Amino acid sequence: MRARLCLTLPPDLLGKLNDLADRRKLSRSAVVEAAVASFLSPDAQDMREAAFTRRLDRLSRQTARLERDLRLTADTLALFIRHWLTITPPLPSDAHATAQVKGKERFEGFVETLGMRLQQGNSFLDEIPDDIAQNTDGSNT
Repeated sequence: MRARLCLTLPPDLLGKLNDLADRRKLSRSAVVEAAVASFLSPDAQDMREAAFTRRLDRLSRQTARLERDLRLTADTLALFIRHWLTITPPLPSDAHATAQVKGKERFEGFVETLGMRLQQGNSFLDEIPDDIAQNTDGSNT
């Protein structure tokens, strides 16, 4: 035996209910019954919690990768700057203009190469895990 229940819904929610019932070719009562059963089901809460847990785990892994990439980028930049400052001798004052022209040419070449790598989808950070794996297993030391 089924009991009758009378309820009132806001117009926008009623419109959504009507649309769903029409799309699924079901009665509004069947849609509401399935929704209430799902809401009251103990398994539904567990499924929602598992879905949230999976999403949070994925976000945690993505955040960890971003932190690793940022650390790697900062360390790489610091190492390059330290190396560059160590090996670059000071220029005599009459060589500054020539050095600026040469520096501009080199920088433009750098930007062009970087642009091509980015267009191809290549990233230095994508190469790092492979290099680390090769060096840690002793096969390529």
